Amino acid sequence: MKIATWNINGVRARIDALVAWLKESNPDIACLQEIKTVDEGFPRAELEALGYHVETHGQKGFNGVAILSRLKPDEIIRGLPGDDEDLQSRFIEGVFSVKGGAIRVCSIYLPNGNPTGTEKYSYKLAWMERLRVHAEARLRLEEPLILAGDYNVIPEPHDCWDVKIWENDALFLPPTRNAFRKLENLGFTDAVRATNDTTPLYTFWDYQAGCWPKNFGIRIDHLMLSAEALDKIVSTSIEKHVRAWEKPSDHVPVIGEFAFEAA
Repeated sequence: MKIATWNINGVRARIDALVAWLKESNPDIACLQEIKTVDEGFPRAELEALGYHVETHGQKGFNGVAILSRLKPDEIIRGLPGDDEDLQSRFIEGVFSVKGGAIRVCSIYLPNGNPTGTEKYSYKLAWMERLRVHAEARLRLEEPLILAGDYNVIPEPHDCWDVKIWENDALFLPPTRNAFRKLENLGFTDAVRATNDTTPLYTFWDYQAGCWPKNFGIRIDHLMLSAEALDKIVSTSIEKHVRAWEKPSDHVPVIGEFAFEAA
């Protein structure tokens, strides 16, 4: 079973690229971030025509997450628990039946947090703590859990093209990386690093300053796996070639191949 995450950076602007990618890569479950549309505006017909179930948690013009799946979800949870006043659409969770039980897959768009020293950075850290609390609770279910998405976190110095450029950015500050470590310390494993020790590996190249042709990238899109999901990982890949397509997102898909079978 192929499970993917991709920050699409505007699904309506990139529907042609999304359809082309789904036909080419054929993921069983695709987690999208930054769909940038309300639920009613999501171009579901084009994706349903390819055989996907479409579940969204949208927001006008900003944020927004979705899960596309070959399997019909048993349950969908919209919104990260822990703050009833948080109206930003950054989290959707789906439960799917597989042989032997169920898997739980979350599509996450973690706050950027810049500029630092503002409420945006405080919101980022608070959101990460809410994610940790929710993930810890989900681990008690002892089922395969995949936290997939754009984390806006650069885990290690080799995950960016120049540490000096990023050392004071919200994506790399020590409190950000410490919050990411707290998630790992619960028992989650970075799927890409568990299967590939090549450095550098990037998932994002800014549109500005020729970052793509110069390979000035960062790795901020992650598949974080519970122990039960890690036990089923076969391989991972970063589909870098998608960044060179016409009207690309500034992110590329990250893929995990798992030894799950549909029920």
